[in-house]
Amino acid sequence: MRRLWIGFVPYIAVSLAHVAALAADATAVAAPTKLALMPLLAVAVVWGSRGSAWTTAQTLLVVALGLSWLGDGAGAFFPWLPTVPAMLLFFGLAHLCYIWLFWRMLAVRRVPPWAAVFAVWWIVLLAVLWPHLGGLTVAVALYGLVLGGTAVAASRCHPLVVWGGVFFLTSDSVLAFRLFLPDAMPDWTSPLVMLTYCLGQGLIAAGVLAGVRARRPLPTPAVTA
Repeated sequence: MRRLWIGFVPYIAVSLAHVAALAADATAVAAPTKLALMPLLAVAVVWGSRGSAWTTAQTLLVVALGLSWLGDGAGAFFPWLPTVPAMLLFFGLAHLCYIWLFWRMLAVRRVPPWAAVFAVWWIVLLAVLWPHLGGLTVAVALYGLVLGGTAVAASRCHPLVVWGGVFFLTSDSVLAFRLFLPDAMPDWTSPLVMLTYCLGQGLIAAGVLAGVRARRPLPTPAVTA
């Protein structure tokens, strides 16, 4: 486990630098550090998987991180596309990977009763934002379903994954209000979006690694005559 956490040090350092840059309105630092986040997290996953067999779960995790990276950099990578729909597309695909990963490969319990709060969250979020969504109403509603689905699926997994899903949902909820109700959101919610996002993605990645390790069978002891 110590080796696992060492791999996360660069990701944690760049996450803190990125959030601090947002708080200080230092765009020259915030832009490149944002694009470095998911690659560094993928490196942490590879590092934490050293010395053991690579599984489909880790592949799905890295694919989800790659899709999240495309969502993070949608404006820079695809300047000819509308930024918000492109973000919704790539992050929506990332969440579908997470749902498959959590539900089919890492689940250790049934969906707990408290997970019903995510259905309430989706209804309330849409009710508040609906008049302001315009042509993105359907896209945001569908994205909210997969985001909530990730949180529900995460509730069945390792505690790190559970908290990762909660922080990810918190990040996108604050971001939604910043995008569609900007006048109601103070400036400090910009670093809050990325702080909760970095926590969510990092905890999910660490939880997946921990979950994969926990599901591996223990080695059979050698039998001596």
